[in-house]
Amino acid sequence: MEAKLISTDGERSIRLKKDVTIVGRKRGVCDIYIDRSSISKLHCIIVKTDGLLFIRDLGSTNGTKVNGQRVTRGALLPGDELAFANAKYKVHLGPDDPDMVEHDAGTEVMIAMPPRQVDEERLDDSDDDVRPDKRLSDSSSDDVAPVAQKPSHSDVRLLTDSEAHDGGQEE
Repeated sequence: MEAKLISTDGERSIRLKKDVTIVGRKRGVCDIYIDRSSISKLHCIIVKTDGLLFIRDLGSTNGTKVNGQRVTRGALLPGDELAFANAKYKVHLGPDDPDMVEHDAGTEVMIAMPPRQVDEERLDDSDDDVRPDKRLSDSSSDDVAPVAQKPSHSDVRLLTDSEAHDGGQEE
């Protein structure tokens, strides 16, 4: 997977080669060195795993923003705008040419995953987290296939500053 941060303000683009990358202005320590006084010495960390990018601010003075919202941690998607203080980049993921990234692409929020249809033969006792739903119709016809859903859980979400100071707990 190619992961790249494409500068939106004419600076050099950055290729993320490592699985864990430290961003900041401290030479010799940071994997990505950005020589701007608004960037903290140890500004943030970017983790590349399973085709995704995750970011965590390291207590920087001027903050890390995703799509204009200051975050302490979160996931990055293709087309997202990532800003370290006033240095802005567009996220590119995948083997495609970075020039082909849609300008309007970005993070989309999905309220719920649509149900996934599964053949009856594939459902067995070993799939503990797959639960068949009720038949789609009340008829006893054998041509109606059961619908199964896998639970959808995500432990990653962007936090606002107030949520981050409250430990991410909602009241």
